[in-house]
Amino acid sequence: MEGIAQQKSILLPMFALVGLTFLVWVRMYHLRIRYIVRNRINVDKYQTRSGYADVPAEVMTASDNLINLFEAPVLFYAAVLTIFLSHASDPAFLLMTWAYVGLRMVHTGIHITYNRVLHRFSAYFLSSMVLWAIWLRMAYVIF
Repeated sequence: MEGIAQQKSILLPMFALVGLTFLVWVRMYHLRIRYIVRNRINVDKYQTRSGYADVPAEVMTASDNLINLFEAPVLFYAAVLTIFLSHASDPAFLLMTWAYVGLRMVHTGIHITYNRVLHRFSAYFLSSMVLWAIWLRMAYVIF
């Protein structure tokens, strides 16, 4: 039973990252709808991304972060599912996947609050290194 619990535990960081994505999604809609209503904007203006050119950064950062959460994290989801399906889950993978999620949370926190690029990039870079390490280790363990 312990092996099954360890195997399933690798899915928890994936669900945490999905949860973060949903939270950013809700924040994005909250900020956009509030901005549109307060400024009485015709939503047809936003048929393309160029319609957002004059929208303040504090309204756009959640949207930019949401886009970012559908870029590199796709490789994370693929890695977690591969680890799970190949029964390769172990404490090292669990630690690495939680480290990735933690760094993505830090990245998101910076991005949607004070948004200092150097801080945000540092979190992004570190999370990318962890993601590469997950993939390299996964290739070694599986093959």
